[in-house]
Amino acid sequence: MKHPAQVIIRPVITEKGTMLRMMHNQYMFEVADDATKIDIKNALKQLYNVDVIKVRTMWVKPKPKRMAVRRDGTIKYTEGHTRAWKKAIVTIRPGQTIEDFNL
Repeated sequence: MKHPAQVIIRPVITEKGTMLRMMHNQYMFEVADDATKIDIKNALKQLYNVDVIKVRTMWVKPKPKRMAVRRDGTIKYTEGHTRAWKKAIVTIRPGQTIEDFNL
């Protein structure tokens, strides 16, 4: 079994996530690529001491990126993409909160 800090990488704070948190008591996290729903549930229980009702996971697809690089007085463009990552939307018991999101 992995350490909880290896399963939950970081909280994801976005407009959509804020709306989900206020209306449905749901929180978004970036999780390890090989984390299962049970791993995520157990990690949140240990890290934040909350009761998890439901866990939804999804993959965020990589997006193309283009970056300008200045070399020898000319501008050249390099192309690449962002990395793919796994996101979890977690529903916790009503009345409970996670302190990392109260900024």
